[in-house]
Amino acid sequence: MFKPEYLDMSKIVDSAKIVRLFNAVEDHGGKIRFVGGAVRDTLAGLSGFDLDLATDLSPDELVEACENEGLKTVPIGLKYGTIGVVLDNKVLEVTSLRRDVKTDGRHAVVEFTDDWSVDASRRDLTINAVYADLHGNVFDYYDGISDLENHIVRFIGKPEDRIKEDYLRIMRFFRFYSRFGKAPIDKEALNACIKHKEGLRTLSIERVRDELFKLLVTPHVAETMKIIYDNDILGYFLPKSEHLDILERLSRLVEDLNYEGNFLRRLYALYVPNVAQAENIAQALRFTKKQKETFVNWARIEISEENILSPSARLKLIYRYGKQFCIDKLILTVAIHDINAPHLDKVLAEIENTVMPIFPIRGRDVLNHGISDNRKIGEVLDKLESMWIDSDFKLNRDELLAQI
Repeated sequence: MFKPEYLDMSKIVDSAKIVRLFNAVEDHGGKIRFVGGAVRDTLAGLSGFDLDLATDLSPDELVEACENEGLKTVPIGLKYGTIGVVLDNKVLEVTSLRRDVKTDGRHAVVEFTDDWSVDASRRDLTINAVYADLHGNVFDYYDGISDLENHIVRFIGKPEDRIKEDYLRIMRFFRFYSRFGKAPIDKEALNACIKHKEGLRTLSIERVRDELFKLLVTPHVAETMKIIYDNDILGYFLPKSEHLDILERLSRLVEDLNYEGNFLRRLYALYVPNVAQAENIAQALRFTKKQKETFVNWARIEISEENILSPSARLKLIYRYGKQFCIDKLILTVAIHDINAPHLDKVLAEIENTVMPIFPIRGRDVLNHGISDNRKIGEVLDKLESMWIDSDFKLNRDELLAQI
């Protein structure tokens, strides 16, 4: 389906250099179009998307066209025909049209084509196979616009065929269903996901985890995760959650606060783990060191309602663990315990604006009092700092030095 001047391209194009890229390709005898998220999300009235483009030029031809225009390119995924074009100090990915000639559920062997409909046919979902040129002309090969308007998320062609090309599409289906779909879920697609769920085992845990993280920050995550749990889609590495109600409360709370969704917070809400469980989840999903530290500390450190309401208690928490930790932990505490906190937005703003107290004693101060052993200096500093915190940060430098 061709829709002339259908899309307001000012919502996508915000750089004159993008126009240079389009001109470079066209001067070289080719065509270039936006595809995927940029088109889909703009049609859905969303913002904050990444820009992906497709061209009927081969990778070599695209590089030559950019060189002629003075645009810098970098190789990103030559095997799959993706070239990075540097615009405004950002790398824009442009992929040559292609067809999959061999797939095994994890990797694909591709060959390049100049047929836009063939390129569209190898994509996963109808809503992701919509293209737009610089003039707002839209090229919709599988009724993706209609599906988007009717909140239908479905695979292109036979769901089994699309899934067997890349098993990660199971997770992508649920992610896009949670973001754009409405019940009832497409039965043929769901049955294919259930039938081939074991294919997820053949993928690296990092690929599955990253899709799960993206799913966790979608609007209807609790409903979608229930479908996933009920059909044991991820049972091989995640236990079933008994806290979908907490996840739903957390999602609503964050939306009411106008806070950005956080995948780690939502995963925590799904399990409300103790320390050992948090460590196991972090290991199973191969968290980064920072992610593991944050996740486990949420389980280790309890925060009561008093800590939420008392400015002095909050200041101690902020000093010990940092502003972001306290913000996350407070939000989680309210959601987990279903606390009525009508002024939570004000409390969170106060945390963000808190001026951190500065401990007035340094190691050289202890050294000047005749203590030279490094271990002993550290012990004295720790004791003095604890006294200072317990005093609500009121003990001054002289009073602390008098304790040495």
